[in-house]
Amino acid sequence: MNEDYKKILVGVLIVGLLGFGFTRLVQTGKVKLNFTPFPKVQTTTTQETRTLVKEENAVIQTIEETSPSVVAIGVSQRIINPFDPDSLPRNRQTTIGTGFIASDNGVIVTNKHVVSDTSVTYSVITKDGNKLEVESIYRDPTLDLALIKTKQEGLKALKIGDSSKLRVGQTAIAIGNALGRFSNTVTTGVVSGLGRTIGAGDPYSGQTELLDDLIQTDAAINPGNSGGPLLNSAGEVIGVNVAVSEAAQNIGFAVPINSVKPAIDEFVSTGKISRAFLGVNYRLITRDLALLNEVPQGAYIQQVVPQSPAEKADIQAGDIITKIDGKAVDDQNFISELIRSKKTGDKLSIEIWRENQGGQGETRTVEATLEEVKKE
Repeated sequence: MNEDYKKILVGVLIVGLLGFGFTRLVQTGKVKLNFTPFPKVQTTTTQETRTLVKEENAVIQTIEETSPSVVAIGVSQRIINPFDPDSLPRNRQTTIGTGFIASDNGVIVTNKHVVSDTSVTYSVITKDGNKLEVESIYRDPTLDLALIKTKQEGLKALKIGDSSKLRVGQTAIAIGNALGRFSNTVTTGVVSGLGRTIGAGDPYSGQTELLDDLIQTDAAINPGNSGGPLLNSAGEVIGVNVAVSEAAQNIGFAVPINSVKPAIDEFVSTGKISRAFLGVNYRLITRDLALLNEVPQGAYIQQVVPQSPAEKADIQAGDIITKIDGKAVDDQNFISELIRSKKTGDKLSIEIWRENQGGQGETRTVEATLEEVKKE
């Protein structure tokens, strides 16, 4: 063994003995160590998973609590076999829309365009398959709203929320009978926008209504969903689903529940609604659009309802309503909102702009007396 190897071996033995001796001193408490351990690394995986599960559970709980109060609106039609003239006609039940229970005494909320045909017989089918007999239907064209009175008592009504507190980005849940075939279909999303104006319709009815101050959502709303509830995460109704945009994906609309609630309350308590209406369908002309077309800002009248207060006041299609009772008509003051605070018999001072035969615009003021929406 050479000298260098001996020196290395002796050094290793000395280090080992020193280490062993130091360890014994620590174990016997004669030497105390004072050190800060490495901090633990916190992972967010568990927290994120818990948050996700919490959100999912909130949606699941909302659906389980509310879906029994969502109903299908069906229509009964008598079918005759054209190939067998001697055969007896039979009734066929078809689901055409959705509704929801608004009171325990049998009032159902849906869209007007779902039950617009007064020549057919409508029915209400609950989630468990019970058929509710329809007693009467109130139709409101200004909101595309219909209230159906059934003879069933003791129903479980949905909780009504407050749409004035809605915030863009909050959770939105839609429940309905998608395409008239898939009952109690659930879609989720967020409130995408507020105060929207659209022309709304349904392929089953072929009718279109101009609606304003709507809630926009990316929760999928399909034909057959019309009339169903739009819910928040607390299970409260914040809107009535009314339409989907055919020009884009994930753009649906709902009537704010605050616009519907007064009609529901009156119908539940009295069985009827005394609701004033003017009788116009219009498209809002924004400031930019007005400047571009060199016309005043206001509501461009697309259609006047026959024998309505508007027609009696000589308001015509093509007119632009600029003011009602001195208030400018714009994206802050919709015609429907200005009229909603009025009563049957109230007189309105309406300022209109009309293009004459010479291509020049003239402003005039007319007076219209509001009438009650007729129950069909």
